[in-house]
Amino acid sequence: MDFHLENFDGPLDLLLHLIAKNKVSIYDIPIAVILDQYMEVLHAAEAMDLDIAGDFVAMAAQLVYIKSKMLLPRHEEDEEDDPRAGLVEMLLEYQRLKEITPYFREKGELGRDIFVKPPENLGEAPKEYRQSVNDLVRAANNMLRKAQRRIPPPASAFSGIVGREPVPVETRITAILRRFIRSVRVPFRRLFDDAKNRSEIVATFLAVLELSKTRRILLEGDGEDMELTLTNDKGESNV
Repeated sequence: MDFHLENFDGPLDLLLHLIAKNKVSIYDIPIAVILDQYMEVLHAAEAMDLDIAGDFVAMAAQLVYIKSKMLLPRHEEDEEDDPRAGLVEMLLEYQRLKEITPYFREKGELGRDIFVKPPENLGEAPKEYRQSVNDLVRAANNMLRKAQRRIPPPASAFSGIVGREPVPVETRITAILRRFIRSVRVPFRRLFDDAKNRSEIVATFLAVLELSKTRRILLEGDGEDMELTLTNDKGESNV
């Protein structure tokens, strides 16, 4: 494969590359073909031990959803919108922004290497001061006390207080989004099956709150019986 995940700024950038590579119209994307190639890139990144951002995983789930919608039988009297319409709109908007970025980058670099020195405020000429030895000793002692307050306590002072390294919330967000590749709905209680300690449980809960806050998932149900569904670009459930 002649391209790598780190060469793309995001999932839309990767999709535009695959569309150009296959020489297909952005208005008539062959979802099945593009999805297969998209997943090949993600699998290649995993094989090279590269971290896959949650946005790439979320886009994979979105492509799986569009593909499933297109496989459903459609009646001639149905006037349902093309499931690809939202994706096409996002790609066109991203393409426009990508094309205009060099222009703004060039404008932003104008005058970058020009520095203007502000006028110096000379003020009044300094007065002549005379300090005694005791004044210097007092000043030195003050500096030593201030420096002592800035020195952090030794690691032994935290023994028994700090335990394992906390689990990053971003890691749990990615793990949750991966589940939508295999399932449209994810039970809330199943998110904690692989939690090995309290830190992972807390990180998983915070990940759910973050995804819900950013409207990337929708929570349905009460208590432990809640279920998570992936949302579309309008914040609505894909189910």
